[in-house]
Amino acid sequence: MTQLEYAKEGKTTDAMKRVAADEGISPEEIRKRIAAGLVVIPKNKNREFDAKGIGKGLKTKVNANLGTSPSHFDLDEELVKLDVAVNSGADAVMDLSTGGDLGLTLHKIIEKSPVMVGTVPIYSTICGVLSDGKGCADMTADDIFEGIENHAKAGVDFVTVHCGITRESLKMLDSCSRITGIVSRGGSLLAEWISKNKKENPLYEHYDRLLDLAREYDVTLSLGDGLRPGAISDAEDRAQTTELVILGDLARRSREAGVQVMIEGPGHVPLGRIAGDMKMQKRLCDDAPYYVLGPLPTDIAPGYDHVVGAIGGAIAAANGADFLCYVTPAEHLCLPGVQDVREGVIAARIAAHIGDLEKGVVGAWERNRKMSIARNNFDWKSMFALSIDPDMARERRHGSEDRDRDVCTMCGDLCAMKTYKRAMST
Repeated sequence: MTQLEYAKEGKTTDAMKRVAADEGISPEEIRKRIAAGLVVIPKNKNREFDAKGIGKGLKTKVNANLGTSPSHFDLDEELVKLDVAVNSGADAVMDLSTGGDLGLTLHKIIEKSPVMVGTVPIYSTICGVLSDGKGCADMTADDIFEGIENHAKAGVDFVTVHCGITRESLKMLDSCSRITGIVSRGGSLLAEWISKNKKENPLYEHYDRLLDLAREYDVTLSLGDGLRPGAISDAEDRAQTTELVILGDLARRSREAGVQVMIEGPGHVPLGRIAGDMKMQKRLCDDAPYYVLGPLPTDIAPGYDHVVGAIGGAIAAANGADFLCYVTPAEHLCLPGVQDVREGVIAARIAAHIGDLEKGVVGAWERNRKMSIARNNFDWKSMFALSIDPDMARERRHGSEDRDRDVCTMCGDLCAMKTYKRAMST
């Protein structure tokens, strides 16, 4: 049985109890939210680890993308990235590898990861087809579903599946004046397959087959936004909205089948539209957990897109996004390195926490209050412990000239807080 099926039957699993303890919420409340499709616990039945919940009323979670490319594949480096992502506070990782030994890379990441692992199975499927000297159009429905099943058997906890790329949504895309067209790798592959074969997307046409696979392993479906905007000028066009409506319908079918599901979202969105985008998704998809990339509210900051993503991510999280996919400084430029992974996770965690403050998530305001008290008391040890990045805070402090005094180098003896305390003591 799946976590959703247990929840619907009124049964509280060990995973639900662990999530409840982590969130400071009763196990019964977690069970009710899972039963209603408002919360998911991505945890393959064949994996044992401390699962976390994603969804309404819970702390906003952060994912870090890992993975090789055809021009750069180093398994040891990916495992270092995994360690860095987890140590920096990532709640999940996705293996998006397309180069080297894909099966071995996934196996090692699952084996080593203490957090949720996700994949986009069509990547490995198309890599196999291309390695046989065939083209995208030669890929079969059986190839696609076999790839998904292989990942499920390997222990993957959630999979991105681009079920909303359909003949209907592609027809709508053709009527739009997009600058960037399709920027989703999985979405573009399925669009090519549909166009060349003049057939419907197998993931949409045979959705019940997908549900059977997901239910067997309790793999959470992450319904991919294959038509997400890749430029802020393309945001919220008819193609994006059409796909979202389709995903909402598929999410309802998933819940009815006992399969956990979340929805993926944009992408590049102007700042003023992010809040509305989040609320539109929640309406159309019955409050299903929302997993967003960024969003990125400007297109002109290559090298600093982790900052752009944090700005957009904070607004998204404050308005209902439940799961943030990190953006690194390497976005749009190259494969992320180890330091890029660290900076991306930290930036996304800052955004997630800001969102949690606005959503009133349990513990968020208390943590900030404790930090304020520690600062007022010059309690450096507590300040470090409460920081999102304690190592950076400690390193900065210990490298300053005033590290042994109860002041910072910025103000020194002109410390405003100390001046205020003297003024109030007279």
